[in-house]
Amino acid sequence: MKIYTKTGDKGTTSLIGGTRVNKDDVRLEAYGTFDELSAFIAVLSDSEGVEQHHIEVMDRIQNCLLILESCLALEPAANSQQPIVKYIPQLTDDDVLFLESEIDAINAQLEPMKTLIIPGGNILASRSHVCRTVCRRAERRLVEMGREYEVDDVLRRFVNRLSDYFFTLSRLFMKNAGVDEKPWKPKK
Repeated sequence: MKIYTKTGDKGTTSLIGGTRVNKDDVRLEAYGTFDELSAFIAVLSDSEGVEQHHIEVMDRIQNCLLILESCLALEPAANSQQPIVKYIPQLTDDDVLFLESEIDAINAQLEPMKTLIIPGGNILASRSHVCRTVCRRAERRLVEMGREYEVDDVLRRFVNRLSDYFFTLSRLFMKNAGVDEKPWKPKK
């Protein structure tokens, strides 16, 4: 399979189903931002000091993100008419519940928050915050896309939990490194 096709040289690309769209289409902006998030997750997962369990969780998350990206790249008319659709898996409530259980398990190991937290202090925590903030940007692109196209509610819930997961994980990395969280100190 060739990597380059030359079909996108004039600023368009194909959705799953064959429809050509501009490369700055809201759908591409959405699934492209989730692709960016997956790359940042890889940087975090590949970092020295990440426990095997968290690597496995992030691996599952990256697989879920590819499913999500496929759903967003599917042209609306293709939802039932294209044979390829039956091969595209879907995110389910179980995926959302998985994230919630991971968040709860991590949170049980942490002290309750007393103030807002400023990112920084440990490289793993900082990389997790990058994942969180890119996830929030991807979520905004998903909301924007939802104004024009149907977006499955489970995708929205999964993404909302995902940023919470990375926030909670950043706190665990700080705790495990023995580094105090940096509390927000508002001006008086």
